[in-house]
Amino acid sequence: MAHPTRHLDDTVHQRVRLGILAVLAEARRADFNYLRDTLELTDGNLSRHLQILEQAGYVRIDKTFEGRRPRTWAVATQRGRAALETELAALRALLDRVDGAAPKRHPARGGGDASGEPGA
Repeated sequence: MAHPTRHLDDTVHQRVRLGILAVLAEARRADFNYLRDTLELTDGNLSRHLQILEQAGYVRIDKTFEGRRPRTWAVATQRGRAALETELAALRALLDRVDGAAPKRHPARGGGDASGEPGA
């Protein structure tokens, strides 16, 4: 059986890109300023990560005008939503594996680790 980390997507797993996809999973779309403020990013940083996600086919960028003001919207594509779901499933499997493998501490016996040596 493959280790759960083999199913992590390097494009999605990066903290900012994971955040972008997570925000977009909660809404149909989000505008640039909302993503920037919510994830506490600079304009340039957000732009670069959106570009990477767009090149991977995980988001679609729509540029519109509201009156004379430009507005940039990000939308998670079907592929992006699937990639996020795969990432979350891999993280859940990893957590389950680590939780299941964590040594049980027995206070009466002084704890211990997987080697069988007493805990400190």
